[in-house]
Amino acid sequence: MNDSRNLKVMIAYRGTAYHGFQIQNNGITVQEVVETCVSKVLNEKISICGCSRTDTGVHAKQFCFSVKTHSQIPPLGFVRGVNGELPKDISVLSCEEAEPDFHARFSCKGKEYLYLIHCSESKDPFTTDLAYHYRRPFHDALVQEAAKYFIGTKDFRSFCTAGMENINTVRTIQYFHVCREGDKIKLFVKGDGFLYHMVRIMTGTLIDINENKIAISQLPEIIRAGNRAAAGRTAPACGLYLNQVFY
Repeated sequence: MNDSRNLKVMIAYRGTAYHGFQIQNNGITVQEVVETCVSKVLNEKISICGCSRTDTGVHAKQFCFSVKTHSQIPPLGFVRGVNGELPKDISVLSCEEAEPDFHARFSCKGKEYLYLIHCSESKDPFTTDLAYHYRRPFHDALVQEAAKYFIGTKDFRSFCTAGMENINTVRTIQYFHVCREGDKIKLFVKGDGFLYHMVRIMTGTLIDINENKIAISQLPEIIRAGNRAAAGRTAPACGLYLNQVFY
């Protein structure tokens, strides 16, 4: 049998119907569905290595996984074959040959997340489960000023789910941009890595600042506290997207 190949695959998915990416025993996941379809196309039982664990209901515009296979299927054949098996809410974007030691998670240099907010009194039926419907006024400049406090290398223990005492919670944030497009607010944050619920808690804290429940001046103290209870709310999963992965 030929030596195994290592493939680098990019996918996109709508996370509404899934209990996140990583296989779990309490519900259907993106990984489970993708592995079933890829195994069928490659005609061998495989497991894939994902670049991240996304939460229940979180989406991905660009998600990378690596997979080792003995199949000699060409990359374009892989894309076409797997897309023919996948449900409508998951799509293979690209496939390419990778070095033997490439690993979607451990080779990743950084990630960019997008949080999408629909600001309107009326709901948008075209963004149901794809954006956070927010009925209050949104003060772009205020939120952008607050977001600057997250930039840099910091201990983000206040911005992750409690119970992670034995985990290194220091991360580096390269940028945190707040952009408005009509009634849509887009928050883009890039970092070298993110903790469990980190983007949603940072976003929720910014929303609390938007509503004057937290003052910008409190942010340094909240960061120093190292305590989840010090930060703001956790924004809903439906507005979060893994937007880009960097290698």
